[in-house]
Amino acid sequence: MTTICDLPEDVLVELLSLLPARDLLRTCRAVCAQWRYVVDLTTLWKRKCQREGFYLQNLDRSVSDWKVFYILCHLKRNLIKNPCAEEKFQHWKLDNNEGDKWKIENMPGPHGREIADPKVQKYFVTSYGPCFKSQLITLQKEGYWNQLMDEKRPEIVVKDWYAARFDCGCRYELTVRLLSEDYIVLAEFRPEPVVIEQWSDAVWREVSTAQWLYLSTGTLESCKSVLARSPMWTFFLCSSASSIQLLLLPMLKQQQYYERAWVSL
Repeated sequence: MTTICDLPEDVLVELLSLLPARDLLRTCRAVCAQWRYVVDLTTLWKRKCQREGFYLQNLDRSVSDWKVFYILCHLKRNLIKNPCAEEKFQHWKLDNNEGDKWKIENMPGPHGREIADPKVQKYFVTSYGPCFKSQLITLQKEGYWNQLMDEKRPEIVVKDWYAARFDCGCRYELTVRLLSEDYIVLAEFRPEPVVIEQWSDAVWREVSTAQWLYLSTGTLESCKSVLARSPMWTFFLCSSASSIQLLLLPMLKQQQYYERAWVSL
């Protein structure tokens, strides 16, 4: 009697590629040696990438592990909760709230301009006193397990937008930190603060970091990024701007990025 195990390998790849990744890794891979072999095939995960629009022909020489590439593409999303103030201050911790305190305004506001993204309708507003807000992100809770972060080191991208009222000056600061499980700071990215003088053009500007620190087994590497080994990857964010993003992307061969982190803006 013919069974599914008697199917040619290419047909089995096609059938199994229709299943969710979680089922493939947790269930199908444990069925038998043949299915374990097929689930581990590069062709299966490349086929899943093709099905879901993640595959581009020019990536063939850049992707070293199509299974990891698929998983990271599938997980890809902005990990920052409530980035554009649509839920008021939910998910944010107001660390400093001085002057007239934090507020939320509708774009473009009384003394500002529209941001480049038309989907952004609101933004966080600071006043004349120091105002900082933060957000803590535990990557494991977002689906990025420790082994994935330790071994595959996906690229971490942080983006934020900031602007000043045309009639007021301001100072913008961003901090990105990598924390250990007990919240010890293992690595930190803190670019120079941006100071905007009074009577500016009020244009929204983007700040972005894709490769920053890597700390490996307690030593800093001589590259633009640093990777830290810790039992749990955590991000912390603190920002005074409008549309902040934190993304984890696949690391391609030609890129020298390795990251796991905690972010604070």
